[in-house]
Formats: sequence, structure tokens, C-alpha cells
Amino acid sequence: MAAPPPNPVPVAYRGVLPSVPDWLNKGDNAWQMISATLVGLQSVPGLVILYGSIVKKKWAVNSAFMAFYAFAAVVICWVVWAYKMSFGDKLLPFWGKAGPALGQKFLIKQAALPATTQFYDNGDVETAMATPLYPMASMVWFQCVFAAITLILLAGSVLGRMNFKAWMAFVPLWLTFSYTVGAFSLWGGGFLFHWGVMDYSGGYVIHLSSGIAGLTAAFWVGPRSSNDRERFPPNNVLLMLAGAGLLWMGWAGFNGGDPYTANIDSSMAVLNTNICAATSLLVWTWLDVIFFKKPSVIGAVQGMITGLVCITPGAGLVQGWAAIIMGILSGSIPWFTMMIVHKRWTLLQKIDDTLGVFHTHAVAGLLGGVLTGLFAEPELCALFLPVTNSRGGVYGGSGGIQILKQLAGGAFIIGWNVVATSIICVVINLVIPLRMSEEQLLIGDDAVHGEEAYALWGDGETYDVTRHGDITEHNMETRTSTGATQVM
Repeated sequence: MAAPPPNPVPVAYRGVLPSVPDWLNKGDNAWQMISATLVGLQSVPGLVILYGSIVKKKWAVNSAFMAFYAFAAVVICWVVWAYKMSFGDKLLPFWGKAGPALGQKFLIKQAALPATTQFYDNGDVETAMATPLYPMASMVWFQCVFAAITLILLAGSVLGRMNFKAWMAFVPLWLTFSYTVGAFSLWGGGFLFHWGVMDYSGGYVIHLSSGIAGLTAAFWVGPRSSNDRERFPPNNVLLMLAGAGLLWMGWAGFNGGDPYTANIDSSMAVLNTNICAATSLLVWTWLDVIFFKKPSVIGAVQGMITGLVCITPGAGLVQGWAAIIMGILSGSIPWFTMMIVHKRWTLLQKIDDTLGVFHTHAVAGLLGGVLTGLFAEPELCALFLPVTNSRGGVYGGSGGIQILKQLAGGAFIIGWNVVATSIICVVINLVIPLRMSEEQLLIGDDAVHGEEAYALWGDGETYDVTRHGDITEHNMETRTSTGATQVM
């Protein structure tokens, strides 16, 4: 009897293997892990580089390390308890039940978000539970990097003065009592998810929350030293652009990975993301040229960010022409609030938001959420949203109500973050001072970490006034930034 012909498919690729169950779609799994990696790269090294470069030289190490530390801390908290609070079984209409995401029985089974089944009023199923075609491990990691970047964005409001030990306590507390609430409410099957509030990829969950929480934390921490508030030039503009570039390109995973599959909607999301970001950057730069006669590089980065933030809640839900309109508005409205309103509103003047996170993320995120309620296209909505017949205001029908839903969802995120962040800051301050000591504020990185970004007066030497001369704040940095958007 002749031997059977050899199987032409290598063993590693045969579908009958235990590692390749019937429900696994290798393309979806590959794209989800790539997307997660791209989002991770936005933080490490993207925002680490951007923060370390956009601040004054004496805060380069501290600013970069706040981002670096937050990323690591979130990863551990996420898998130990926070993932299931965001995407697990329902505990409250806005919160999931805490629990670990560490065991192999949980992580290698098919991904599923148990609270996402959408029902009609009569109890019939409208949209089945979300069950992506890859393992829970991919879902846990993808959502983890979103949680991490939210804390890092928030850090931009308190750079240059927050006590690092207080930051170490703040990260797990804010993740637990603020981020998980927004994530479950809007993504994990909470009340805003089922009500039909649109947040495709985090305009509310990530950007509005980080911007509002950042402004709130900045209020409780207090301002930078008077010298730093008066003069805060970036120490490396070119390296700042490198960090910004990683942020921009990484947004392909940020928005392209959120349909939980490599489908036609994810392609729309990636294209719209770049259209809106490019438009916003150009508009911001044009406004700087028109009103301040100089094209600010920092301003261009701010415009890029506001464009990326604005398109995020509607990336896969709007058409390309709408992405251009959103880019025009995201390049102009946050510019107006940052350059005009901020300088005239006493409250904003008193709160020292170091990198203007309130404008670039809270204002742009809320703007994007409302514009999504206006421009969300019905066919694209049907590809992603659990509530059938969803549409934006320009398409008639229930579209007008959608705008009201977007405003109400934004109001919930704003209110929760103001209250939760305030309580967290007050509690931490009872144990650990939120603000650095005056000596640390004067010296910077060397006093806080015993390390400096650049050894400008010797090979590894610590600055010593008795050896290196009396180099004051004003003559240590002889070049003053004249960029139009230099508001830090």
C-alpha cells in the first residue's frame, strides 16, 4: 500500500493545532498586536522623548521619567485588577467587577466583552456580545496601552513641580477610580455604551478625561516656580519633533485597532486620522503666521495633536470630507482657547497647566465628540456601533438626539474626573506632599533624581556653584524661545 502524500502545509500553520483554534483569525490577531505595539510606542519612547525635550533643560529627566514610570505602573495594575473593572462583568452601570487577568484559562480563550450585549426595549437581542476573533491576551494588552497613555497625557499638566513620590501614588489610584469608570461606561458595556454615546477610540475615555483630570490635578498640585512659569523654553526642539512623529504615526494603531478587527472600517479610521491631523497642523500654523508673524514649531505640534485628538471619537464613523472639516475646527478652536481665552480667563491663568493639556486634549476631545454626533455616517456606524440606526445630525432622523447624547456623555466624563481627581489629590496630600520642595524646584533633575539630561559643565559632574560659577536661571539659558505658541 502506497504511503499517503506529505502534507504541503507546515505543521506550524495547520488549523488543527491547539494553538490555532477554529475561532482564531490570524490577520485580526496580528493587526491587534501590531496596533497595541504602535500605541505603546506612542508612549515609550514617543511621549517620553517629547516630554523630555519640550520642557526646560533642568526638568528633562523628571518629565521623561514620569511618563516612563507611569507606563510600567499601569501595566501591572491593569492585569492585576483594572482590566476587568473596565471590560469585565458589570458591577454598576458605570463600573465592572475587579479581578485579575493573569491565568492562562482566561487569556487564551476567545476575547469577549461580557457586558456589551445590546438589547431592545422588549428584551430581544439587538447586537450580540462583542467577541473578537483573537485571544483575551491580545485584548488585555491592546486596552492596557490605552490606559497607560491616558496617565502619561495627564502628566503633561503637572510637569516641572509634582512630587515624584506623589506621582507614584497617583497613577494606580487614578487608573482605578477614574479611568476604569470612563472605559467601562463608554466601551465595556456601561450605561453610556448602551445609550449610544459614540466614542470610537477614546476622544472621551482618554483625551477628555486626561485633559480635565490634568487641569484638576494642576490646581491641587500648585504652580511651577515663578522663574519656570516666566521662562520655560524647550531644551531640544528637534528631538521634540521626533517624539511628535512617533505620536502621529502611532495613531494608526490608536484608531485603526479599535474596530477589534482588520476590516474596512479600520482602514477608514487610519485614513481619516491622517487627514484630520494634517489639516489641523496646517490651520494652526497658518493662524500663528497670520496673528504672530512666525510659524511656531511647537504650535505645529500642538495643532497635530489637536487634530489627532479631535478625529479620535469619530475616526471610523465619519467620511473624509468631514475629517477635513474636523481638522479645520481642531486647528482653530483649541488655538483660540489656548492663545486668546487662556490669557483672558483668570481661572485658567491661576492654574498652571504646563503643556496646555486642557486645550489640546480636553477641548479638542469634547469638540471631536460633538462633531462626531454631527457627522457620523449611518453606514459606517452600522459597521461598528451596537445601537442600530445610529447616525449624526446632518443625516436627519435620530441624528439631532445624537448630538445631545454626545454632550451628556462628555458632561459625565468631565464631572467624574473633576470629583475623582480632586479626592485622589486631597487624599495623597495627607500623606505625601503633592508639590516638590522649594529646593527641588530651584535645582530640578539633579535634586530630584541625582541625574541630569546633559552634562554641559563636565563629564558626569554635578553642578556645583562653588566650582562652576554662579550660573543663574536667567543666564544658564541665554536663548529665549520666541515661538508663537510658546505658552508653557
